[in-house]
Amino acid sequence: MEKLLQVSNLRVSFAARETETEAVRGVSFELRKGETLGIVGESGSGKSVTARAIMRLLPEASSRVKSGEILFLGQNLAQKTRKEMEQIRGKEIGMIFQDPMTSLNPTLRIGEQIAETLRKHRKMSKREARTEAVEMLKLVGIRDPETRFNQYPHEFSGGMRQRAMIAIALACRPSLLIADEPTTALDVTIQAQILNVMKQMQEKLGTSIILITHDLGVVAGMCDRVVVMKSGEIVEEGTTAELFANPQHPYTKKLLNALPRLDEPKKPKRARADASVGEAGGAGGGLAGEAADATERRVESLSRKAGTAADGADRHVESRLTEQGGGTQSLSEDRPLLEVRSLQQHFNLGKGRTLRAVNDISFFIREGETLGMVGESGSGKSTTGRAILRLHEPTSGDVLYRGMAVNRLSPKEMKLMRREMQMIFQDPYASLNPRLKILDIIGEAMDVHGLSQNPVQRRARVEELLEMVGLDPAFALRYPHEFSGGQRQRIGIARALAVEPKFIVCDEPLSALDVSIQSQIVTLLEDLQQKLGLTYLFIAHDLSMVKHISDRVAVMYAGKIVELAESEELYRNPQHPYTKSLLAAIPVPDPAIEAKKKRVLMEEDVREDKYGLEGSELVEVSPGHWVAMPAGTAELAGD
Repeated sequence: MEKLLQVSNLRVSFAARETETEAVRGVSFELRKGETLGIVGESGSGKSVTARAIMRLLPEASSRVKSGEILFLGQNLAQKTRKEMEQIRGKEIGMIFQDPMTSLNPTLRIGEQIAETLRKHRKMSKREARTEAVEMLKLVGIRDPETRFNQYPHEFSGGMRQRAMIAIALACRPSLLIADEPTTALDVTIQAQILNVMKQMQEKLGTSIILITHDLGVVAGMCDRVVVMKSGEIVEEGTTAELFANPQHPYTKKLLNALPRLDEPKKPKRARADASVGEAGGAGGGLAGEAADATERRVESLSRKAGTAADGADRHVESRLTEQGGGTQSLSEDRPLLEVRSLQQHFNLGKGRTLRAVNDISFFIREGETLGMVGESGSGKSTTGRAILRLHEPTSGDVLYRGMAVNRLSPKEMKLMRREMQMIFQDPYASLNPRLKILDIIGEAMDVHGLSQNPVQRRARVEELLEMVGLDPAFALRYPHEFSGGQRQRIGIARALAVEPKFIVCDEPLSALDVSIQSQIVTLLEDLQQKLGLTYLFIAHDLSMVKHISDRVAVMYAGKIVELAESEELYRNPQHPYTKSLLAAIPVPDPAIEAKKKRVLMEEDVREDKYGLEGSELVEVSPGHWVAMPAGTAELAGD
């Protein structure tokens, strides 16, 4: 098969003040026509820098290609002028970027952004470009392309924006498509649709693809060959089948071991800790082996102090219960820690339209339990978490914590309740104040609740919390931008723990993190839960990881819970068609399984009720297994 691209001894460095960092170190690989090559590795491994070096999109002021050749159809791209590269980019080589919202022009309509490429490179007239752009939108699976042509990026969902990016990248029928993390942070069903679109386009146009990702499940289903990168170097290369069946390098093995699989039973937390290979807290060290043991010892030591404080918090709750309802109400074995009854959360969209984001749901969480909540974007799961904590005021229904109606507390009482109930947010960078040092970000919550008597005690407690989540106490004097994504998420966890809560809503805490970093965060959350007696509502769209951390799982669709069961039971015996669709869309890190898999792809807008759920209720089809049954469809339980 003819070679399309050949990269030889590529070295790329970045200059910062008086230092120079080599991000890509002697990378060599080739890509044949019609082939899909996967480049995998964790954040910082150099895979995206390699892709941008091929496209000549690295910042000229701070980066330098020190050596190497990038031969594309016999032309050395490393020696091309800027004007010559402008003729190659888009026409000969297309690129799909990781975050379409920041890559698309917010001031231009989607159709115009596609047409712009067509007019520049294919010399089409305005009318011809519009017709072709509409056809491209249709080709990538966007419904009603004529209408969508005139809409702006903010009017598209995440999955639709990524489809639009694919349409722009492939509009000129390029020979090479570079897809840089094209499905990161997307729901599993949307991910399956995007990958399906890429496969179909490859078959129709004969395009070669370089797929850059940290998701080995995606690689198993998409790629012919795989290159594994670590610290700017290629550590292993081979066919997909060979690499998955017989990995040779320890780093490749650890990447594979860190990935949770639906077709495997739950891994013990120690197995996940040992599989962790990414950065954690120290100067480049990972939370694996000895580091994980050290973190567990710190948690065990510090939990004694937290336990004493938690006992005091329990007494605060009991006193508030006495004031609210007369007499203390202890948490008995048959009473859940948290109970949600007929919760509804509606939003007024204007012009008489109402979005029922959460539509009459009920569930409970036992003390010390982890309830996983899964569903696509727009299904209502994050809104449920926010409504429980009254970050949104519920439209109706009750949220009971230890029998007390949280949604009926006064502002003063709710401030006290915040000590009991905390949240870990999806995007730690957006939720951490960039102007504050970590000392003040974590210490602020303690200040609000009067938990530190003086600055010395405050700093000591912040440093203890940083140790508890596996970070160096010296990090207290740094700012959020100085940390990696995984480290920032650990800071978010430390902030949530600062007031010694008993219940934590974890809202997509693993989104967009490398699989090994995900494994570390999950292990940390499990350690903290065991030592501090925490209870979690774990919201995510990654069903594989949810299976391994949750005791029970609730599946949400269109604002409703459509299925709820123990973790193993739900994955072994899904009943609702939506649950089956979610499970079928999850990529498995096994090329043989992926080749045989049939996926049931969902429509884009999950806020539409396609299952007749209005007026339905959960029916117990087997002990502890509940399924939403629309009127007249009780036979679903027997399917």
